[in-house]
Amino acid sequence: MTVTPQTNTTLPKIAEALKERDNFVICGHVSPDGDCLGSALGLAWALRQLGKQVTCVLARDEEPPSDLRFLPGADALVAAVRYEGPCDCFIAVDVPTVERLGDGAALQDKAALTVTIDHHAVPQAMNDLSYTDPDSASTTLLVWELAKCLQVAGDRLVATCCYTGLMTDTGRFQHGNADAAAFKGAWEMVLAGANPGEVARDFYQNRTLASVELEERTVAHMSLRADGEAALSWLSLADFADCGAVKADAEPMIDLLRSLRGVRVACMLREQDGEVRGSFRAKDDTDVAAIAGEFGGGGHRAAAGFTIHDSLEGAVARVAARLGIEAPKLPEA
Repeated sequence: MTVTPQTNTTLPKIAEALKERDNFVICGHVSPDGDCLGSALGLAWALRQLGKQVTCVLARDEEPPSDLRFLPGADALVAAVRYEGPCDCFIAVDVPTVERLGDGAALQDKAALTVTIDHHAVPQAMNDLSYTDPDSASTTLLVWELAKCLQVAGDRLVATCCYTGLMTDTGRFQHGNADAAAFKGAWEMVLAGANPGEVARDFYQNRTLASVELEERTVAHMSLRADGEAALSWLSLADFADCGAVKADAEPMIDLLRSLRGVRVACMLREQDGEVRGSFRAKDDTDVAAIAGEFGGGGHRAAAGFTIHDSLEGAVARVAARLGIEAPKLPEA
């Protein structure tokens, strides 16, 4: 593992510090994905094995993604803005900056001890204890190592949550980050009780009809660069309303674009209230985190995100220009 310069401790030392605390609040980033919620819930189950009081909070006051509600403990998630309990120790997982903590930042400010466990590289640490390894395939892989330091990695609930984050962040072990350490961790999680078939079925084979209808619109809106190596598509608020869809229904769309033969870089834009959320994916060694950084975002070389505070039409035009794609004409509202 290759830790970043802002890392100021080790996982065994974090484990020792956690053993000395009693009440924990764990929070991930806004718009949580499988690795985010898997890390939070997996660590929560690990700490509960030690008799600790743990609450997992959501960075925004919203429902958790529907495709992740199968995770053990997901039904007990609380919006950070509504949490009023004790917080002796605040743990940020899969989130490198205060901005991405959303409402969780206020809880972090109140905690006596703050901890970061992450695999997103940023210039500086935001917490008292910080461990960041960008070479780790997922943050849940780091949580799994921490669970081993706490001597609770044999728990089935911990293993299920950690396996979910590892499976989703490696794209079912198809991405370039699916290295030997990822497969070793998956093997250990399965031995501890994670069921790969059940997790895959619950996450990947549980799409709504609305999601399939969004896929049709994604294909209809798609634009390709002349050489076929870049793909761009978008979904408007009207698309979501017409299909009766929610944000989680759009998650498969970026991988749909990346799956096209010849495409090296894919970008999916999703209109939100007053802004546009974008996701980049790369199929080769293209650094999409650097491209996302040009729009104020970031992430990993092969997967990154960003937000543009502009109209959907303006965002589509800007991203299309960056990718060398002729800007598509959006239908009039």
